Amino acid sequence: MFKLGLAVAAAILAFDQASKWIILDWVMDPPRAIEVTGFFNLVMVWNRGVSFGLLSNDSALGPWLLSGVALAISAGLTIWMYRAAHRLLAVSLGLVIGGAVGNVIDRVRFGAVADFLDFHVAGFHWPAFNVADSAIVIGVVLIMLDGFVNKPEDKA
Repeated sequence: MFKLGLAVAAAILAFDQASKWIILDWVMDPPRAIEVTGFFNLVMVWNRGVSFGLLSNDSALGPWLLSGVALAISAGLTIWMYRAAHRLLAVSLGLVIGGAVGNVIDRVRFGAVADFLDFHVAGFHWPAFNVADSAIVIGVVLIMLDGFVNKPEDKA
């Protein structure tokens, strides 16, 4: 299961960094908003905080502190993934780890995370996000699903 989880993490990391490279170097040069559909735009937003801009600040230590926390959590998730007995859990943890490391790379390179996917429906507007953020959210949902589907056996 560990190799499967690592492969998922590597694939997410590669897809995330490739998508950001394409957006930053080709699509958003110069930065602008591009309406793709009536509910989806491509935009360029630099997120200096965590999810939805929480804990955002302009401190020079901010990106390093958030990166350190993300890497520590990723290390813990990697240990959990090493012990995973089910395919769903290994894939789920790989999604979260790959997404977290993708955003850490942005923080180290740019001091902020590049967000560019912008959805809006019926007057409700989600904060812009990226491939890594999507992988993290999907991974967390699947970890919770795994907790319901693959219950640990009683050891009594």
